Amino acid sequence: MAGKVKWVTDIEKSVLINNFEKRGWVQVTENEDWNFYWMSVQTIRNVFSVETGYRLSDDQIVNHFPNHYELTRKDLMVKNIKRYRKELEKEGSPLAEKDESGKYLYLDFVPVTYMLPADYNLFVEEFRKSPSSTWIMKPCGKAQGKGIFLINKLSQIKKWSRDSKTSSFVTQSTKEAYVISLYINNPLLIGGRKFDLRLYVLVSTYRPLRCYMYKLGFCRFCTVKYTPSTSELDNMFVHLTNVAIQKHGEDYNHIHGGKWTVNNLRLYLESTRGKEVTGKLFDEIHWIIVQSLKAVAPVMNNDKHCFECYGYDIIIDDKLKPWLIEVNASPSLTSSTANDRILKYNLINDTLNIAVPNGEIPDCKWNKSPPREVLGNYEILYDEELAQGDGADRELRSRPGQSLGPKGSRLRDAGRTVLTTWK
Repeated sequence: MAGKVKWVTDIEKSVLINNFEKRGWVQVTENEDWNFYWMSVQTIRNVFSVETGYRLSDDQIVNHFPNHYELTRKDLMVKNIKRYRKELEKEGSPLAEKDESGKYLYLDFVPVTYMLPADYNLFVEEFRKSPSSTWIMKPCGKAQGKGIFLINKLSQIKKWSRDSKTSSFVTQSTKEAYVISLYINNPLLIGGRKFDLRLYVLVSTYRPLRCYMYKLGFCRFCTVKYTPSTSELDNMFVHLTNVAIQKHGEDYNHIHGGKWTVNNLRLYLESTRGKEVTGKLFDEIHWIIVQSLKAVAPVMNNDKHCFECYGYDIIIDDKLKPWLIEVNASPSLTSSTANDRILKYNLINDTLNIAVPNGEIPDCKWNKSPPREVLGNYEILYDEELAQGDGADRELRSRPGQSLGPKGSRLRDAGRTVLTTWK
């Protein structure tokens, strides 16, 4: 009889530990032989670092890819998506088609973004084209809304810019990098409040790309009604949906935690906007998630010992266009409500059922293609081998540029072709 899985974690969360214990797995320390290590992003750096890293054996798996930051650092995600667009353009892919103003018809799913201080001059040029616009500044390597602020005047970042400029490469590399993005100032509101979507996506392998969407995502609402008024730019309870910020608001509700299930959102949109446009919105959300993963797949170190569960943050504007805001490598496992605890427990349970088949000692050489019955609340979002076998992926990437009717219908058609193939 095979031995029991030996686990380690440096993230002391009950939703993790209860799942390990329920499987009869045995806890060990990181200095002992282990099979499964659910680790923080700091620890993964050490495991795969040239100086301190060590060789993993075939019966060991970890919950991050070595350079996950290519997707989960705000600046690198944008850089990789920009590179991906240019590659599709070179290929002559219809996906890279642009309108008369030079804007991508289908690949325009991240807000206009610049890196600071590196792209400061480019940003100023863009800012002056529409000086009444609002921009949001975020530190590249922080989470939970830390260090974020909104600006609508160049003078607000000139001091920041001056402080960041230096001729010393050493100082420059230690200076905190920021991204500055055009603020989505026309978000879809429900009950007058802004919200975003947190969706969980599991990647078991990047080459070939195989990813799963968790059906039980949720919306996170602001506690204060939204206003685009410049007098409220400093009020983060109006603008940032992060629970880490909203829970300190006077109107925060500890029972539901300002959260709504994705299914509730879908029902609400179907009743207020109609089933067809709601179906198109969710198709497009799934499509941009797959495109973001395809954008980083060529640069991702597809280590066979790794899987990863990402937290995708999506904002929907009032025209029902979805925007990818960022991707989190360590989505919060802290439970803010009873429903939250159940959701996250089930998320980890279903993730482990895919990553560690049958709860047995892992063999990282397996084909990472679990039977459908173990997926739980996950569904296959994209399977590159299946898509290529059916020709849908080639069709999506190299479809001739014939007109398929009104704007966006080609994307819907191409997206549905592949979505139906994935399922």
